[in-house]
Amino acid sequence: MTATPTDTHRQQAGPIDAKTLRTVCGLFVTGVTVITSGSGPRAAGTTVNSFTSVSLDPPLVLFCLHRASRLRPLVEESGAYTVNFLAGRQEPLAWAFAGKNTATLQDVEHRYSGVGVPVLSQAMAFVSCRLVNAFEGGDHTIFVGEVAELGVARADTEPLIFFRGSMGALEDEPRGPHPMFDS
Repeated sequence: MTATPTDTHRQQAGPIDAKTLRTVCGLFVTGVTVITSGSGPRAAGTTVNSFTSVSLDPPLVLFCLHRASRLRPLVEESGAYTVNFLAGRQEPLAWAFAGKNTATLQDVEHRYSGVGVPVLSQAMAFVSCRLVNAFEGGDHTIFVGEVAELGVARADTEPLIFFRGSMGALEDEPRGPHPMFDS
């Protein structure tokens, strides 16, 4: 049986519009992290939702940063980074690290991991990694790291999630209409 487009399904073929791609990808629920890197006064962090595990053996994870990100040179210079998983109640922290003029790590309680990069003390969990490789992917760089240290501070806490351009706790009521149920 061949599916045909209906009024409830909108399709786009040909050149893909960036805004449409962002809208469609926004329907995929992701967690929210703050990536930290660097040390001392140059240490910094940025909010990222493009994180995934890659391999268990060896233990590899990846995340993506825009080529113009202020964190990119720190990750490349230090050769390490930490992925800090945020809890639902940490939306203000996520926003504090989301813009061009972000919070500094001196504003946030943190410690340094064994590989020398910051770990946010209030994060739900973290993985600290040694940089293994970096790949150019369009307007982003894909950073692959081998997990060197990890921890879970609050396993019973709900995560902060990103959906349809909004952040919120998993236990929060969903925001906006549900496309599957709208008539």
